[in-house]
Parts: sequence; structure tokens; C-alpha cells
Amino acid sequence: MEPNFWQNKWQSNKVGFNQSKPNTLLMKHFSVLQLPKNSCIFVPLCGKSIDMIWLADQGYDVVGVELVELAVEQFFEENQIQPIVVEHPTTAGLKYYQGRLNSQTITLWVGDIFKLTAQDLGSVDAIYDRAALVALPDDGTNESLRVRYAQQLIKLAPKAQQLLLSFGLSGVDEAEYASYSGPPFLIPTQKIHDYYQHAYQLDLLEAYETQKVNSEGKPFLNLAWYLVPL
Repeated sequence: MEPNFWQNKWQSNKVGFNQSKPNTLLMKHFSVLQLPKNSCIFVPLCGKSIDMIWLADQGYDVVGVELVELAVEQFFEENQIQPIVVEHPTTAGLKYYQGRLNSQTITLWVGDIFKLTAQDLGSVDAIYDRAALVALPDDGTNESLRVRYAQQLIKLAPKAQQLLLSFGLSGVDEAEYASYSGPPFLIPTQKIHDYYQHAYQLDLLEAYETQKVNSEGKPFLNLAWYLVPL
């Protein structure tokens, strides 16, 4: 999956993955993190998600990273936040937009998440992954984009809890998930454990059937996971 894939999605406004309202699973399960106010939440592959506004409204700082600069520009414009723009001092192709919402700071990096370092992000207390893991393919090798992404998250914020949302399909063997093209991709439960069990304790908070069905009438699933660093 090349960067142009996502650039073209945003340029042509084919961003059905972008929600107009905060995610219901985020609002329902965020309290499990038990974060004090002013904690910092990392939102990888953040797009222009309205979830970041919700997080700031709850009293939390937000740091995100997004490959497509247009998405970040639209986020600040649509939410009437005036950002500063700062180029990374040493890494070409990285910059961040930073603005304030009420008393909270929102910092969105533009560029390749694999070029970011823990030092770039600063102190992160929790990760909220709504549409990142499910956006990346896994070809079954250790070099797949999804495997590398999961490893990078651990490097960027090794002590941070994680609220992870994923997708499944009800009434079928999870081995069949590979036949469904993405993004978003359906991710088997065992795969979630494979990516993260060496670094986190995993707890499935909820799995529920959506109103969306496949060609055989079987409903898709929304799942929420709570990951606690070991």
C-alpha cells in the first residue's frame, strides 16, 4: 500500500472512514484508561478525526500523526483552530501543526509514522487506535506494514495503555477474514494477540454486531480492546 493511495483518497474526498460524530466505543470505554486530566493521548494515522476534539473537550492533550497534510489542514480549519507549523529540525519530510482548544494542546505531525521517534512525541500516557491498525495490510510476513506498525507503536510509547478498535464478521470462521479486501481490514482475534501479546495484557471489552452486512447477510462486528503494558 503506497502513500499515493491515501493521498488520492483525501484529494478526491473519498474519506468515508471519517466520522462526523465521536466514536461510540471511544465514549463508552475511554474511562477504562483512568487517566488524570491533562494526560497526553496519541492518535496514530489520525486523519481529521472528530474524536480528537472529543478527547480535548474531556481535558486531554492530543498528539497525532497523519501521512496526508491536507487532512491535518482540514482538521484545524474545520474546527476553527489556528495552528503554528513547525518543520522537524533534522528529519526531512516531517513537520507538525500545533494549536490550542480551550486549555488543551493538539499537536498533529505530518509525515511517515516510521520516521517519528519517542523523543518527537514526548510523554504519551495512552494510545487511541480507531482506524490505524485496520487500515494496514498484513501479508503474513514479519515485514508486513501492519506488523511493522504495531512494533513502531510499542517503540514510540512503550509505557502507554492502548484503546484499540477493530473489525470482524459474525458467524464465520476468522480464517475467512483474509478473503475480504480492505481497507478497512478484518483482523482475527489471534492476529491481535500475535501483534501485541509480547508487550501488553489484552482484554476484549466489547464486540457487537453492526447493521452493515456482507453479501451473505452476515453482520460485521465492531470490537474494542484494552491493552495494558506488561
